[in-house]
Amino acid sequence: MFHILVADDDKNTRIYMRALLEGAGYTVSTAQNGAKALEVMQKKHIDLIILDIMMPDMDGYELTKELRDAGDNIPILMVSARQLPADKKKGFLVGTDDYMTKPVDDEEMLLRIHALLRRAKIVSEKKIVIGDIILDYNAMTVTGHGQVFELPQKEFLLLYKLLSYPGQIFTRIQLMDEIWGMDSDTGWETVTVHIGRLRKRFEGWPEFEIVSVRGLGYKAVRKV
Repeated sequence: MFHILVADDDKNTRIYMRALLEGAGYTVSTAQNGAKALEVMQKKHIDLIILDIMMPDMDGYELTKELRDAGDNIPILMVSARQLPADKKKGFLVGTDDYMTKPVDDEEMLLRIHALLRRAKIVSEKKIVIGDIILDYNAMTVTGHGQVFELPQKEFLLLYKLLSYPGQIFTRIQLMDEIWGMDSDTGWETVTVHIGRLRKRFEGWPEFEIVSVRGLGYKAVRKV
């Protein structure tokens, strides 16, 4: 069970967040500021932090920066009443993973938490699991339906990228820059060729599909 730490100086917010998150099946700890949050983290394993910005002693920006400077990549969701673009920008610059403004939509927040935890698991384990399908980053293999495919590096990285962010649209240029490198002499048409190979290789697999988005690029759709 995932353990979430809520750091907020408002007692009612902490009570409400605890009830919401425990109702969704999470274990919850709370702290009234960043300093207290660090004390909790020294005693318990925390999987994700929901963090207010304006807190006494140590605010959300300071806590996030301290964790990132120490090499701690724990997922952080900032939830704050501060709505200015400059506030959000500062949050991302110090290292937050996501930012929501109060009042938050409960369902949206739970969906964002789920996405952050899933991505953190993918990063730490370097594996993506979709039903009975396993993508193993270290081995660059896709296992499923009684078969093990050891893919060429670029094909695997392309598939892994798309399935790490299901539903998110990536342009050919984005994929080209990230997987082949910005200095590559290869044209973006190479992405189209590799997408075609992946589709043919996994044709008929019901767990996922690579979809073309007209005029934009590609996205992966997970069906389980």
